[in-house]
Amino acid sequence: MKRPAAYVIVAALLLFCSCGAEISLRKGDHKYALGEYTDAAALYKKAYAGTPSKEKELRGQIAFKLGESYRHISYVPRALSAYQNAVRYKYPDSIVFRHLADMQRMDEKLKDAEKNYLIALEYDPDDRLARTGLESCSMIQEWKDNPTRYSVKKDKLMNGRYADWSPVYASAEYDQIVFTSARKECTGDDINGITGMKSCDFFVIRKDEKGKWQKPEHIEGGPNTEFEDGTCSFSPDFKTMYYTYCSSDPQQPRPATIHESARSDAAWAAGKPYSSSSDSIYNYAHPAASPDGKWLYFVSDMDGGYGGMDLWRVPIGGRLIGAENLGPDINTPGDEMFPTFRRNGELYFSSNGHPGMGGLDIFRAVSTSDSTWTVTNMGAPVNSASDDFGMTFDGDLTRGFFSSNRGDGRGRDHIWTFELPETVHKITGWVYEKDGYELPDALVYLVGNDGTNLKLNVKEDGSFTQRINPGVSYLLLGTAKGFMNYKQEITADSTNQDREYVLQFPLSSISKPVLIDNILFDFGRATLRPESTESLDDLVQQLKDNAGVTIEIGAHCDYVGDDDYNKRLSQQRAESVVEYLINSGIDKKRLTARGYGESTPKTINKKVAEKYEFLEEGAVLSEEFINALTPEQQEICNQLNRRIEFRVIRTTYGLFGSN
Repeated sequence: MKRPAAYVIVAALLLFCSCGAEISLRKGDHKYALGEYTDAAALYKKAYAGTPSKEKELRGQIAFKLGESYRHISYVPRALSAYQNAVRYKYPDSIVFRHLADMQRMDEKLKDAEKNYLIALEYDPDDRLARTGLESCSMIQEWKDNPTRYSVKKDKLMNGRYADWSPVYASAEYDQIVFTSARKECTGDDINGITGMKSCDFFVIRKDEKGKWQKPEHIEGGPNTEFEDGTCSFSPDFKTMYYTYCSSDPQQPRPATIHESARSDAAWAAGKPYSSSSDSIYNYAHPAASPDGKWLYFVSDMDGGYGGMDLWRVPIGGRLIGAENLGPDINTPGDEMFPTFRRNGELYFSSNGHPGMGGLDIFRAVSTSDSTWTVTNMGAPVNSASDDFGMTFDGDLTRGFFSSNRGDGRGRDHIWTFELPETVHKITGWVYEKDGYELPDALVYLVGNDGTNLKLNVKEDGSFTQRINPGVSYLLLGTAKGFMNYKQEITADSTNQDREYVLQFPLSSISKPVLIDNILFDFGRATLRPESTESLDDLVQQLKDNAGVTIEIGAHCDYVGDDDYNKRLSQQRAESVVEYLINSGIDKKRLTARGYGESTPKTINKKVAEKYEFLEEGAVLSEEFINALTPEQQEICNQLNRRIEFRVIRTTYGLFGSN
């Protein structure tokens, strides 16, 4: 019995597609083994499309391989979709849940990521990377809600159409930057199977005589080849370049190696293998010379690490085999890569094994001993849900460049600038006469426990401004001829936020009476009320700061009441103030109490006259003067007459060894 022709055609097509899918799968596996992930992804995609949906197990396997390929080139949206298909077709290895969660975290789908990290941990409770990913999900929102003070923006000069990354300063004057790029001007002609772009080369930008950055230029010859050349660093004298070199072979994987190039005048020599780059089949990449020129730090997957790519170091010129691993403070079961240094010795690197925002995050590491480090995530906005790496500083300044593929749907890297706005802590102060106006001839002495010792002139308005250092304790002394000194003490916060500390220096005259504000008594009594202590404590401090001064405490009443009664009451009140000062540590020999009663009415100064329009400067608040005023004005004047003042008698107490 003959089969229908249409059936035969369909069967033939299915057989053809099946064979085509199998061939694509084999080719994809070969490309993946070579590390050519872009080419592998294209072949796996073809194999997946040609595999019938009923072959669920095979589809799951291909989807996982497709996800792995996209993950290696940071093509997050497609990796995410591929892993979801692998889960849908029940891919048997539970690692698919962790990788799916990683992509969901990078896609900022945190709830979904948490769910899949938990599933991964159900299968393997010892999966440290899944546990770290879960921990990261709970920290990401806090990093976003509390960003650092760094400002970041995409660089306009070095970025091209394709990928650009790992900029480093290339001269002692910090007027040259070398960076890695896959732009069309690169030396090779072939498209790299790893990235899907041309094999990368080094490019340089320079400042002109006016300090303006010029357009990027291709470094002709020297270290650039038809293969991958990139991610470099320089020796402290900028005469040697260390960099990553990756050749290719259509038949077998070729590990990354470290090369070096020597500078002769302005030209770079052809690169050559670092002394022991060919010691093994392991990858050696991302070299970084330490600021002291003694060590070469690098990345490798050699045996003896903690998993993935680790950071290692050797003495400059030393063999890479047998290198020193930086230990568990730095290295994790994930990947630690792209080490760079600041001139002060701080190490910066990127990791997907420490808690982070997604992909590679940048970390700052400070050595605390020969084998221990304090490691800190740089937080948002330096880090993002994407890959962030390759931080380089402009000398000692807290600004520079880093690399990130944020905002690029295909996962291509670009160069970004960063800058930490300078933290400014300052003191703003005013020196003025107590009950009076500014003292433009005043001086302020400032001494800090960091060695600061300054003499500050004030402006015409009696003000001064001085920048200070966070975390330092300062003593300030306001002085002016004819006035008592006034001391203030502050400790500046250690915060990285800007701070302004506003201080007042009300100086007391040594030639005329000085009002002591807010000294209060109950009606007809000489007992100090609690509200009086603040002003009296301030006077105590002034007397301690002016140890040669002796004063008279004068108490005054208004004209209401019997003269003798007022005289006795004012004397008792003056004595109450003196007693408070003695109990606060002031030598009684420096104090005199005198009750004036109503005998010395207040003379109006300019400041009080400005406050009350019905009073003129120089007016004396006598009984006759007050009785000519309205009842409301009379009460104001009586309040002004009821006062406690001090008057300086001597400024040489104890100066000659006798009192």
